[in-house]
Amino acid sequence: MNNCIFCKIIKKEIPAKVVFEDEEILVFHDIHPKADIHWLAIPKLHIDSMLQINYSHEKLMGSVLVKLNKLAVEYNIEDYKLLVNTGLKGGQEVFHIHFHLLANN
Repeated sequence: MNNCIFCKIIKKEIPAKVVFEDEEILVFHDIHPKADIHWLAIPKLHIDSMLQINYSHEKLMGSVLVKLNKLAVEYNIEDYKLLVNTGLKGGQEVFHIHFHLLANN
């Protein structure tokens, strides 16, 4: 996706404060945080939104959720909110599926 801001972050065309990265997942700080801790977790595979998820994405989506929880434990975050906005009316602003992890100290 040429105009996708998250794809550009994945390709290192736009800088991000990275929390974690592997071959499938990127976790980074939101540039407009809504909590003391506000991370975005994205699969490197471009998927527009939850509406495009199917069983072929099952392992990848599971990996994103497990990794977010492991990072929360690693960073001593015991209480957090996990949010996925879907569609314009659901509050989605960037059409590359992403998970918000929000927590307050």
